[in-house]
Amino acid sequence: MKVLKNKDFKGYTPLMDQMLDPSKQSTGDCKEGYYIGFEVAKDDPHATKRFFGPNVWPSADKLPGWKQTMEKYYQEALGVGRRVARLIALSLNLEADFFDKPEILEEPIAILRLLHYVDEISKPELGIYGAGAHSDFGLLTLLVTDEVSGLQICKNKDAEPQIWEDVHPLRGAFIVNVGDMLERWTNGIFRSTLHRVLLFGQERYSVAFFLEPGPDCLVECLPTCHSGSNPPKYVMII
Repeated sequence: MKVLKNKDFKGYTPLMDQMLDPSKQSTGDCKEGYYIGFEVAKDDPHATKRFFGPNVWPSADKLPGWKQTMEKYYQEALGVGRRVARLIALSLNLEADFFDKPEILEEPIAILRLLHYVDEISKPELGIYGAGAHSDFGLLTLLVTDEVSGLQICKNKDAEPQIWEDVHPLRGAFIVNVGDMLERWTNGIFRSTLHRVLLFGQERYSVAFFLEPGPDCLVECLPTCHSGSNPPKYVMII
């Protein structure tokens, strides 16, 4: 299949290709998806970096106008993500443009993923989920869904037993998930969101936009997020 996901995580991922919670799942996630990233020509210096390079597009005669629509949505979502990051910076007593630096969000790793969940019925006791429990590893995720419920979050991911709450669809709004990277960056002030999807016999569609810094970004505890009595909890990473 010519549009299958490539090494840079661009293209189509088949049903049950992903298993997000192997410790509890008996099958892969009951979903298929399509990854779209930052479009970079093959001869661009950035094309050799992981997650960059050209996207994988279906032929225009099969889906006329689809490429242009997705590229426009990608750029709009990137703009929203940058604005949310500015609000986060202000909440941490940083300059509003802190995350706008070239190595952070000027040339970020940003992946748009179109998701289709099939009309299965989840059976957690048998390890069958729409999407297994996980947190996103980046900075933040912008999610839009159709009107079919199924998304659940666990506010205290360290609790036993875990308590799951429904996140009901809200037309015209983004659901914003905090990622693991932001938790590290803020020394745990912002905590990443543990979430999963349960299915109830209806097809379900969602669009996730995963935003994280560029590949050369150094992630260490932000200056306003630690003190003598609250030292950094995480080591520096790149």
